Amino acid sequence: MNSSLKGFLCALSAFLIWGLSPVYWKTLTGVPAFEIVLHRVVWSFLFLLPLLPIQKRTGEFLSVMKHPRTLATLLATTLLVAVNWLLFIWSVNNGLVLQASLGYYINPLFSVLLGVVILGERLRRAQVIAVLLAAAGVLHLTIGLGRFPWIALSLAFTFGLYGLVRKIAPVSALVGLAVETLLMLPPSLGYLTYLYLDGRGAFLHSGTSIDLLLMASALATALPLLLFNLGTRILHLSTIGFMQYIVPSCFFLFAVFVFGESISSVQLWTFALIWAALALYTADSMLLHGKTLAPLASKPE
Repeated sequence: MNSSLKGFLCALSAFLIWGLSPVYWKTLTGVPAFEIVLHRVVWSFLFLLPLLPIQKRTGEFLSVMKHPRTLATLLATTLLVAVNWLLFIWSVNNGLVLQASLGYYINPLFSVLLGVVILGERLRRAQVIAVLLAAAGVLHLTIGLGRFPWIALSLAFTFGLYGLVRKIAPVSALVGLAVETLLMLPPSLGYLTYLYLDGRGAFLHSGTSIDLLLMASALATALPLLLFNLGTRILHLSTIGFMQYIVPSCFFLFAVFVFGESISSVQLWTFALIWAALALYTADSMLLHGKTLAPLASKPE
């Protein structure tokens, strides 16, 4: 498979899983957000651990554990993704899915900005117009909310930086994610043990269905992050940035049509502007892809 297509499919799968995730996290509303994050860490590590020898990455994993500089980089990404997880689950379980949606609308703009400023990526004219359209939509929504959207901005900031650092980190997607969850594992296990002994932990105290849902958090956590990191290492950060609009669009639709959150004309106009930006960016990318393939198709075999 063409590497660009592979990266696109990996990223698309990750964003679709994340886009559907509010439905999953809503089933765990009775469990504190911080406790859910701890379970995400534990079960994700157990999910990833057997994949290391299967993918023949055990040697790389051990090598990374011996390099302090790489470990320090992954510690930074670990903290970023942990804060992102906590804020997102808290917002979903407190009826603030539209705030989360705004955060992940802002995040692609932040990723594009990081790609241009730090990585030296260049945008074509149509892509610049798309960025400006999306920025206008986000600004319109931010002003229309009438309050400082700290949840949205925090989600955008933490995940945008996470994507940038993971893109430039000298480690594969699987190994990097395994190390991240390993770094969070000791405090997570320690606190979950404390909660269990104190009789306040949800696991093994709230019924089999809750136990299974908490264990399944590995699939909702590690799988999309693994796919995201694979896609990020192949595609331009600016391309990843615009693909991320899939996630907040799903959040937006779930918030309005499933969870019953109210929607205003301001939010509708923002939705229209951002999807116009996405359509323009996608059309430009497809046109460029067609021009790239045309000379190859004309060559004789």
